[in-house]
Amino acid sequence: MSEEQQWVVNIRRSLDEQEEIGPELEIPVSIFNVPKILMSSYPNSYIPHIVSIGPYHHWCPELYEMERYKVFAAKMIQKRLPQSIRFHHIVDQLIQLELKVRASYHKYLHFSDETLAWMMVVDGSFLLEILKVYGNEEGKVFDRIPSRISHLVDNAGRRTSAHNAILRDLVMLENQIPLLVLRKILETQFPSIELANQMLRPRLVGLCKELSPLKITEEMPTIDISESAHLLDYLYHMIVPKLAEAVPSEVTDEVVGCEEETEAVKNKEASYGYSSYVIQLLNETWKLLLNLNKGLSRPLSVAFKFPWTILYSILRGPVLHMFGSSQDKEESKLENTSSDSDIEKPPLMEEIAVPSVSKLSKSGVQFLPTNGNIFKISFDVKTVTFYLPVVTLDVNTEVVLRNLVAYEASSVSGPLVFTRYTELMNGIIDSKEDVKLLREQGIILNHLKSDEEAANLWNGMSKSIKLTKVPFLDKTIEDVNKYYNSRWTVKAKRLMKLYVYGSWPILTLLAAIVLLVLMGLQAFCSVYTCAKVFKIENITENL
Repeated sequence: MSEEQQWVVNIRRSLDEQEEIGPELEIPVSIFNVPKILMSSYPNSYIPHIVSIGPYHHWCPELYEMERYKVFAAKMIQKRLPQSIRFHHIVDQLIQLELKVRASYHKYLHFSDETLAWMMVVDGSFLLEILKVYGNEEGKVFDRIPSRISHLVDNAGRRTSAHNAILRDLVMLENQIPLLVLRKILETQFPSIELANQMLRPRLVGLCKELSPLKITEEMPTIDISESAHLLDYLYHMIVPKLAEAVPSEVTDEVVGCEEETEAVKNKEASYGYSSYVIQLLNETWKLLLNLNKGLSRPLSVAFKFPWTILYSILRGPVLHMFGSSQDKEESKLENTSSDSDIEKPPLMEEIAVPSVSKLSKSGVQFLPTNGNIFKISFDVKTVTFYLPVVTLDVNTEVVLRNLVAYEASSVSGPLVFTRYTELMNGIIDSKEDVKLLREQGIILNHLKSDEEAANLWNGMSKSIKLTKVPFLDKTIEDVNKYYNSRWTVKAKRLMKLYVYGSWPILTLLAAIVLLVLMGLQAFCSVYTCAKVFKIENITENL
């Protein structure tokens, strides 16, 4: 049977069986291909190097070496089964769940039902063997490793490079299998599905604590395994809990946004009125000078001999530019904020800009770690304190961060909270000095080779699928920028950069002043005899 015929058979059978299954098949897609924009930036973080879990990379020849370990893990599962149940029984049960398994994948799977079921059982057995070493209640790991894979760790209990590589592969978005497969395998070993979930939950929590870059505390809400799609999904919700409690703050932020929009309109009107008044004043003054009668005293004759027309034409451009630039900025800002209130536009890249840690520290900001989750990020204006969660950086962190961002961009329909967090960290960390300051405050636990490597990790997290509004993080960024921009030293530097180093109107104004002095001297000498005033002749005779 050709691939085309097999495809038609699968589609026809799927439609026929869907009528019998009904709502049971209505499960969301949770395992995606990594978006191309992310894959092209750093593919090594998304393509497995040691082991394939699931169908996306199953036929990669460079991953065949781990197949023997998968078979060994399946044999370990088979030994734990009751005598009345054989390993084929698990495969038969997964064949009945084949539609649910296929529905979890975004990509169409060109596998037969039996091939897919065997793949899931074997890969699930291997994943359970890895999870088992994280499931004890004392929080210790690597104490119950099967002898066949004991070479992955040394006698001291530290992870080897091979084990780290496996952990990185297990957290990749394209290397996931549904948790319902693991639950089905455990269900055959225990009397009930509830007991199987109780055995699986501590293993998942233990592995997530090991992989999570953010500290996972005991106060974290318990996640229902039946509502989790796969390992990466479970890790994501351990780090980013449900947003139900954030609804009141969103409403508050919307009200604040409306007030800021009203304030922007008022500022625009004031700026426009002020600049118009200045322009009108210059024009009226010029007309008054032109209409003055002649026959004044000699000093005023000097003033009227001065070439005011030339000076007015020189100064008019820079003056209008200086007073009109603020008006233009307010107009552009108003255009960005005065759109339809029902349509929530994503923020601009300029709104993500935030001063670095070193700059904020020099301006008086104190950095302190928070014991809470990612939603506890805040900036206390009264105490000038920036609260950030503790983050651990090691050899696995970059892969974990990137795949969490890829999963959030692919599956989450609401605010991309974790992505926004990485953008915030990317904004405040520019160099190794920034990492050093956060490390000294206990916010960054750096297990990499150097602070510079940690800075490069965050600076490399620049690729994003889309921009999104996250109210509590956007409010924090806004408060930090408002405080930093209100410092007089920052204002002075900004004015120097704007009007001295990078602005041509001030240079034109300085040139006009020099020309004004020279023309004033010329006008003065046309009325008075400069040689007599300064007694130049006597000076020349004395010489």
